[in-house]
Amino acid sequence: MRPGAVYIRRFAPFAARQVASPAVEITHLVSGRVPMLVAAIFFAVVLAAQAQESTEDVALPPWSEPSLPSPEPASSTQTAPLSSAPEPLPSTPAEPLPSSTALLPSSEEAFPSSANPWSSSTNYTTAQASVVPAKAAGGPYGGFSTKNVGTGEGPSSGEPRRFHYALQLTVRGVWDDNIFISHTDRKSDYYFAIEPEITIGAGDIEGRSRSYLRLDYMPSAILFVNHSDQDAFNQLIHLEGGYSTGRLRLSLFEDIALLDSANLNSIIDTTGLWANLDASAPTRVNIFNTRLRAQYDLTGKLFLQGEFDSYIYFYPNNISNYTVSGGLYLYYSWLPKVSVGVGGTFGYNWVDEPTPNQTFEQVNARLNYQATAKLGLYASAGAEFRQFDGNRSTYTTPVFEVGLTHHPFEGTTINLAAGRSIYNSGFLGAQDFANTYVVGRFQQRLFRRFYLGLGGGYENSNYFAAAENVSAPRNDDYWFIEPSLDVLITRWLSAGVYYLHRQDTSNIDFFSFYDNQVGVRATVRF
Repeated sequence: MRPGAVYIRRFAPFAARQVASPAVEITHLVSGRVPMLVAAIFFAVVLAAQAQESTEDVALPPWSEPSLPSPEPASSTQTAPLSSAPEPLPSTPAEPLPSSTALLPSSEEAFPSSANPWSSSTNYTTAQASVVPAKAAGGPYGGFSTKNVGTGEGPSSGEPRRFHYALQLTVRGVWDDNIFISHTDRKSDYYFAIEPEITIGAGDIEGRSRSYLRLDYMPSAILFVNHSDQDAFNQLIHLEGGYSTGRLRLSLFEDIALLDSANLNSIIDTTGLWANLDASAPTRVNIFNTRLRAQYDLTGKLFLQGEFDSYIYFYPNNISNYTVSGGLYLYYSWLPKVSVGVGGTFGYNWVDEPTPNQTFEQVNARLNYQATAKLGLYASAGAEFRQFDGNRSTYTTPVFEVGLTHHPFEGTTINLAAGRSIYNSGFLGAQDFANTYVVGRFQQRLFRRFYLGLGGGYENSNYFAAAENVSAPRNDDYWFIEPSLDVLITRWLSAGVYYLHRQDTSNIDFFSFYDNQVGVRATVRF
């Protein structure tokens, strides 16, 4: 939600008030038992479609499914990939559909997926808990993707190209029954989202097993029909690069989110799964996330990883914060597909008044396990010890990250993630909060051209005082569910529909809300 004015010719408004009364009735229905019914129908359709697909003779090539997440650093020192390097599935030529005069694009070409569902490019959080791979995209303002039409790498080729570029445009039309995510001032409206994206790079930006440099940029214009004062222009920028020489591998990630009063989470999903619960209102915020990793092989089985992280959350006219941290971890390749590590992280957190500055230390144990091309697991768990400038005693809490990717059948993808981290409140003075979340996504390909998705998540935000004599009773429970259906029309065009229900229950009524969105979208790739 960030600065910068953009001048765009307004769409002609239409009479949304004529549908206001029916919309309110629909809202009360869908916010009750309908989400559960949707989930039941969803799984019934999936089972029927799976049985139907199993009888087909011709299937899309196996590399059409998203690749598994890869650790940061790699689980084996013998292959010596860069940290965060995904292991792509085998690549085979696309096969034509029966009785078709043109080749049907693969699902990866038409519905490109993030090579790492929890990659750094999809997350904008200040969580301090470092894990083996890049941060899990959960927690406040995170960007776990439940969208079938997203950006990402195509299938890796054996010979990395010197130069890469891609361009796409997504347009969404959405009805939202609570645009202010408010408990008392519920306002509904229609809005249009125009979201172009460009990707340019050099080197091995797909496999990341060799030196590379990559830039992703996506501006997003949100245009409301009846509340033009809520129009927003947002920008997401992701830059990453890697360099490898012998035993040493370096990688750098930079994420910038300039958000201007809109629910924009990540490049690969812009529907607004994680609301800004801390503010519980449309809020401007600029986020800068820098991460540097250096991995050095000591022996054939032992390697060191050094880490440097810098996070900036800038809230205009509110409480901004800046965090810098460094860590050192020792890893052991226990088995060919299993690596374990142990180490610690130290950091300092500068916060605007009245919140005091803070120092923290972490001790973590890590595990990465990639059993097969269809199953990958990573985990990090430990404890954080946080001290505060002033008289507040040390705050000790567990921190963890867990992620799972599974492809049980051809055309089926399951992603799960969970974690717990500490954040500074941007709106409640002298208060931090512990955020614990779990999020998942199920995607099923139906009849080659259709992609049925179901995403859901839950998070708890438990506030605590960062200074003596401060009351911090707030506790929030938030959850969302998002079923979707997308269809691959041609190699360059896809379209879909989705429904999003999200709800926050707080022990302070002012912060509670529920929200329903129904959207249609189309993506053109050039």
